[in-house]
Amino acid sequence: MACKLLCFLLWLMAQLYLSLSGEMNSLESVPDLEKLMYVAVDGYPCVRLLNLSGEIGCSNPGRDKVVAPIVRFKNADKLAQPSTVLVSLNEVQSLFTRILNDSTYAKNIGGVLVESKADQNELNDFSPVEKFPQAEFAPYRNVHYEWNPIGNGIMLNAYNFPVFLLSQNSTSILREAAVKNEEAEKSYTTDVAEFNLVMQTTKAGTHDSKSCLKEGTCLPLGGYSLGADSPISGLIALVAAVDALSRVDGLGDLNKQLVFLIFTGEAWGYLGSRRFLLELDLQTDAVTGLNSTLIDMVMEVGSVGKGSSEGVNTFYAHATMASSATNQTMAALQRAQDSLNSEDVKILPANSSNPGIPPSSLMAFLKKNTTTAGIVFDDFNTVFANKFYHSHLDDLSNVNSSSIEAASTIIARTLYILASKDTNISNSTLAAINTNVSLVEELLGCLLSCEPGLSCDLVKNYIRPTTTSCPSNYVGVFLGEPSSAPYPGTVNDVSRFLWNFLAEKTAISKGDVISSCKQNCSQKDQLCVREKADGKGVCVTSTTRYVPAYSTRLKYESGIWDVLPADSSDPMGMLDPVWTESFWDVIGLRVYTVQDTGYDHLVLAGGIAVTVSAYVAIVVARAFITKALKRD
Repeated sequence: MACKLLCFLLWLMAQLYLSLSGEMNSLESVPDLEKLMYVAVDGYPCVRLLNLSGEIGCSNPGRDKVVAPIVRFKNADKLAQPSTVLVSLNEVQSLFTRILNDSTYAKNIGGVLVESKADQNELNDFSPVEKFPQAEFAPYRNVHYEWNPIGNGIMLNAYNFPVFLLSQNSTSILREAAVKNEEAEKSYTTDVAEFNLVMQTTKAGTHDSKSCLKEGTCLPLGGYSLGADSPISGLIALVAAVDALSRVDGLGDLNKQLVFLIFTGEAWGYLGSRRFLLELDLQTDAVTGLNSTLIDMVMEVGSVGKGSSEGVNTFYAHATMASSATNQTMAALQRAQDSLNSEDVKILPANSSNPGIPPSSLMAFLKKNTTTAGIVFDDFNTVFANKFYHSHLDDLSNVNSSSIEAASTIIARTLYILASKDTNISNSTLAAINTNVSLVEELLGCLLSCEPGLSCDLVKNYIRPTTTSCPSNYVGVFLGEPSSAPYPGTVNDVSRFLWNFLAEKTAISKGDVISSCKQNCSQKDQLCVREKADGKGVCVTSTTRYVPAYSTRLKYESGIWDVLPADSSDPMGMLDPVWTESFWDVIGLRVYTVQDTGYDHLVLAGGIAVTVSAYVAIVVARAFITKALKRD
């Protein structure tokens, strides 16, 4: 009997060796073993942001990684242990509403994984910001008006657990893991997600912008105006309008100067526009030649990608209080519309029952000077037409190129009418101002799509992108000392591309190709554009420049950011939240299989039993063999 037991154990070990030998032979290093054990997951993390009042966004609750079994939200009405909840996009609002309202459920949230938008055709709307975005900056009293009625505000809460938006491929991996856990409910193995989303502000205990800047655990949100966040459709329309005007003869003879501004960071306390106005007051190098007292009219191009309906592109002009400047602008818009000789484009005044202009950079100008004349040109009347405002779903599929093209042509012709000294511009002159349709299509592919994204030919004709990944419209953090001539490495790709493009299109004259732009542009007002990999570019005479975009309550001195005291003479500064982003070491997400601890105990007990049995078998076998030898 003992001999049979020993033979069985030897056979079992042999089978185990044979089953593992194939896999072990393919493993040549520790990284190979890690790849076999762990599946790296592609995703986009929600990180920790801070302001003077506290925190928003996501982070691991402490200094350690979070490991939790994967369950699907639709099958997890109750959570008995800390779990990784896999949730579809159309369930996201329900999940976070429950987390905010059910503390028992919330305490067992180990992490949240949001599926990609694949197969989410039934999702009709999703906007994670407020119903009136940044209402505190409104230049009127009705701050409860709902410009964005579908806004749920979940983005503006603080979550002490990690959250990742999954890629399409990773969504499939996580679905399989969740289904595997459900089908093997009583199994001894479980698929878990491991989150490494430890924020420095959490480790250091700095839970607001003032303390984290002091301790060096965060950086202020910001960048350089010429990059942009939402709405990209308005940005593309404006850039295409500049291109259209650049091809018009006699621009130097215009009666008024046109100044084109592309602000960045507007979604975070109107960083770009407010900093620009402060730079004007201080008359810094970034705004040389400009004066706030000379601003005659502000015309803002907002969201224009949803104006098309049943073949008709309809746009709305949201005006400030009536004045000669706003009346002239409305008349110019109407004249531009008439010049199209088409019933397919309509421009209408916004509803007079609106409380005022919609959320826009123009609000900063009005807060600075209540008599500022201005118009916001948009694709909506009383509420946002964009059902995915400030969401990752607001992508190429959510805009109509024909709407942007129509808006761009209208804007270009309107600006020409307003700036021209000729009060009787002929239809033929206006008809010659047209948007380059191919340029609009290229810009959409470069700025709103991952394919080709920033690796598109248009972008590569102007700059060498530092990344070929999907374009990011997040403002980012401010790196280094603010400057009107920043080191290119501190400026993101989108801003650098737009700076080069606008510098060329607004140039007065062009020079010859040179060998080293940075050193050999001979004249003071010349800029080097289209610098390629070979170091060659073109010198142009242009007033295009970078304007720093960061909180007006911040001061950079000796390598340190300080929060300035609130100034009662600056109403918008008093409201400034001073947004910052936490540092982190490494962000990671991976999936692997773990064994149940009960099973581990069983294996240990089994191992001890096998060892004891083997010892007994050896003792018995030796006694048996000894006895047999004695008989012989």
